[in-house]
Amino acid sequence: MAKRDYYEVLGVARGASPKEIRNAYRKLARKYHPDVNPNDKSAEAKFKEINEAYEVLSDPEKRKQYDLFGHQGPGFRPEAGQPGAGAGFGGFDFSHFDFSNLGFEGGGGTGGFTDLFSDLFARARRTSSQEGPRPERRRGEDIYYTVDLDFLDAVRGLTTQIAIQRHVPCSSCQGTGEASGGGTEICPECQGTGTKQVSRGFLTLTQTCPTCAGRGRKRASCGTCGGRGSVLQSERLSVKIPAGVDNGSKVRLAEKGEAGPVGGPPGDLYIITRVRPHPFFERKGDNIYCKIPITITEAALGARIEVPTVDGMTSMRVPPETSSGQIFRLRGKGVPHLKGSGRGDQYVEVRIVVPKGLDARSQELLREFERLNPEDPRRDIPRVS
Repeated sequence: MAKRDYYEVLGVARGASPKEIRNAYRKLARKYHPDVNPNDKSAEAKFKEINEAYEVLSDPEKRKQYDLFGHQGPGFRPEAGQPGAGAGFGGFDFSHFDFSNLGFEGGGGTGGFTDLFSDLFARARRTSSQEGPRPERRRGEDIYYTVDLDFLDAVRGLTTQIAIQRHVPCSSCQGTGEASGGGTEICPECQGTGTKQVSRGFLTLTQTCPTCAGRGRKRASCGTCGGRGSVLQSERLSVKIPAGVDNGSKVRLAEKGEAGPVGGPPGDLYIITRVRPHPFFERKGDNIYCKIPITITEAALGARIEVPTVDGMTSMRVPPETSSGQIFRLRGKGVPHLKGSGRGDQYVEVRIVVPKGLDARSQELLREFERLNPEDPRRDIPRVS
């Protein structure tokens, strides 16, 4: 019986990413695992077929050969159901074992355990010549830097200068950590053996040394950086803080973080903003709140008053018969939206201020006003006996 296409078995496209292949495998492995389908021969056969497809497609070299030659390519296993088919490694079939209590990812399935061995054996196969592959170029660490801002600077935005220390690629070795034109030295990681022991749960396994890629020797270290590939450097940077940032906002400066090991790409620099409170304005989201005092006359007769905003002074109309505590909205006078266009609003709460130190004439006028405008503001309050 002809084998099914491995991509068809896992239900993924031929150009699927390793993550898509891994996710598809784990989903199907959980569905057809023998523990989930006891005494179901068809499910067991399906499970073995899934394992076989995943072992090939999860290995870059095997997948490359499969894409070129199909099932007839060199190094592929026999038909499902024959000895060694569905086995993860060397003819051993781990599909019937439950490793859920060993802390491997994948629960009752074999996904995590298979991934473990796939990773270790793949590393052991990477050396195809005496020189072998170079160590993997890893990305550098990100840097986080906190900047304190005044309230108005956070609302309006600004450009500021900061001083940081970060590791940059060594100019002597261009970040490789190796002396140019030098000889080789025994690898300090594996002491020349080319291998390194790694503990995984109850297992102690041997894998290729990542520092020398299994060669046992590495080029002599750069005298400037000591083989690290980077040196510490002080640097002043100009940072543009966009309008509308708040406490905890992040501003990203790409590739301004730590240099990557042995020539790897640098990380990023993240500016974390911390905003000081304002004595007059209060911010809630992208809206601004404030309180403005008005006189009795302004509240009773209405008036046009000047109100502070983050953009400067603006005029606001107070209608006649305004009560203390009434709130008015100034559209578009709040904080610019950090994501997208537009701005929030400003809400102004008016507070009526009672005059103090009234002379006799002023008191007489107020009593006359009360006689002309008799009103009991407490008439609706219930009586309690």
